[in-house]
Amino acid sequence: MPFRVLRPTTASTPTPALWSALLLSGALCLSGCSLLPHADEPTAGDTRSDIAGPEASSGAPSFDVVVRAPDAVRETLERHLELQRFRQLPDLQANELQRLLGATDANARELLGTLGYFAPTITVELTEAQETAGTRKGAPRTVTVSVEPGPQTRIARADITVAGTDEADKDTLARRQQRLQRNWSLAPGQPFTQSAWDSAKTDGLRQLQARRYPTARIANSRAEIDADRHEAQLGVSYDPGPAYRFGPLRVQGSQRYDSDGARRLARLPTGAVYDEAEMLDAQLRLASSGYYDAVFLTLDTEGTDPQAAPVVAQVREAPMQKLVFGPGFSTDSGARLSLEHIHNQMPVLGWRAVTKLALDRETKLANTEWTDLPNDNGWRWFAGGQLLREATGDYDVNSGRLRAGRSKSTKSIDRNYFLQYDYANSQGLTDNTRSPSDTSTALSINYGWTGRYFNSLTAPTRGHGVAVELGLGTTLRPERDPFVRTLVRWQSFLPAGRVQDDAGIGRNARVALRAEAGAVLAREGAQIPVTQLFVTGGDTTVRGYGYRSIGARTDNGQLYGGRYLAVGSVEWQRPIVYKGAMTDWESTLFVDAGAVADKVGDLSPRVGVGAGVRWRSPVGPLQADLAYGVKTKEVRLHLRLGFSF
Repeated sequence: MPFRVLRPTTASTPTPALWSALLLSGALCLSGCSLLPHADEPTAGDTRSDIAGPEASSGAPSFDVVVRAPDAVRETLERHLELQRFRQLPDLQANELQRLLGATDANARELLGTLGYFAPTITVELTEAQETAGTRKGAPRTVTVSVEPGPQTRIARADITVAGTDEADKDTLARRQQRLQRNWSLAPGQPFTQSAWDSAKTDGLRQLQARRYPTARIANSRAEIDADRHEAQLGVSYDPGPAYRFGPLRVQGSQRYDSDGARRLARLPTGAVYDEAEMLDAQLRLASSGYYDAVFLTLDTEGTDPQAAPVVAQVREAPMQKLVFGPGFSTDSGARLSLEHIHNQMPVLGWRAVTKLALDRETKLANTEWTDLPNDNGWRWFAGGQLLREATGDYDVNSGRLRAGRSKSTKSIDRNYFLQYDYANSQGLTDNTRSPSDTSTALSINYGWTGRYFNSLTAPTRGHGVAVELGLGTTLRPERDPFVRTLVRWQSFLPAGRVQDDAGIGRNARVALRAEAGAVLAREGAQIPVTQLFVTGGDTTVRGYGYRSIGARTDNGQLYGGRYLAVGSVEWQRPIVYKGAMTDWESTLFVDAGAVADKVGDLSPRVGVGAGVRWRSPVGPLQADLAYGVKTKEVRLHLRLGFSF
């Protein structure tokens, strides 16, 4: 909405605002009249562009425009002055140019007003180019616009109201109004610009529409400018409309897969208060389920009951079977090749099966995972098997694994319990206490719980996550020995100040803390499968050391999996401002430490220190770190894409 300028006036002198309005109206009329054919211009059969620009003529411009103004306003004037549109107009007559110059003052004032400058001093001059030796280069005339913008108008006050007609919703609307006032982006004292004003109004509307009131609108808004005091009084009134609740999910485009399965996958909270984030989470769950190539959820607000508004899911189904070939690279394990086969509806069972073959420098893997659709309570059955050859410490391990159980995922929490069989054959150990081919098997029952409370699951900047794993089992070969295995992980992001650029755009710096601890409890001589033991080191654990290069040691110095694990990390992450503007890059400084041993008293930390950069890509942070291993005295480069916990 246009702003209104308040200035004291007298009866005999027109106000500057009135002069601006008259000049602007005259400019629009004159600019239209200037395009009418004149007696000395071609008429029949000839054409002339009504919008001048670079394409209007390939010859020299009719005049040049020079803007002399501070950097804060010069670019806007150079780009948007109406004069620029007529520079290339061929055969521009002197009287036409004079008319344009008469409208330039009002045009410049209007542009400066959008930037918060309502008391500028503007001078417009026209000079003729000098001819030398009978030749003239460039434009024959130059228009110089000199601007002294004066003080910038700043926000004095902002009044935000949310007025609804439902008396039962009065308390909720009052709280929403207070929240909008707290989060209002144009605080008193900040500069006023038209773009910032429009953005603040839109942000407030989006906050209302994001929860409970999807049909909210701006009922009225005003910006009263006191040009003498250089202050802006703002006011905006929102009409929230009716409060909405989620109704049933309607699937459009479903052919191969059951629509009821889509409902169970989406887990939309039917009957709950409308929340855009909840709907987007349901959309993400459908899109990541593997059954659909594209998913788009919308709330049907046309002619429906607001207390049970249907959610329409428009889907494009994925093929029943798919084969995926994928190359990759990791600084931990080098180049990688993978081949994946997906079957979305297995015969008889109807489960989804994902079978994968993968090969890199450290591992050779073949595995399959089968999953059922979740039931109405969100629990789903799963089963899987795996064959793996992997370098663990100073030896290779050939292992196999079978597991079956149930899992459930909610917005923040994942849970699972399962029965697992492990087989491991270690090759290359030469310690007298272990045979060169140490084979062991185990059966265990396991429970896992993961809570993710981050502000973003792909690129978090605040929040925390906790994960706990607990397993009770017994070895089957070479002897039967009971054991308990537990692993706890924790990560948190803490604010550490705010970084702002020259335009006032800011992002928080933060400290990322990470810790991990694990233990396998059993009698000293128990032959636990090495797949149940711990090794660490690499991109995601202790930087500055090779992948899985930190473990326990045999008497002759060989590295192998240990029964106790401790890992910790502290990382400072700070946004980068370049040439006064906020970028999508961040700098980091970090310290990592990790230790593995067969006895708690033998834990000796390996420390890595370093620095790196982060790029906020659409799929998550791209991380590049240079780390120095204090123990090995080596520098290693670590690359990683995305965030996972």
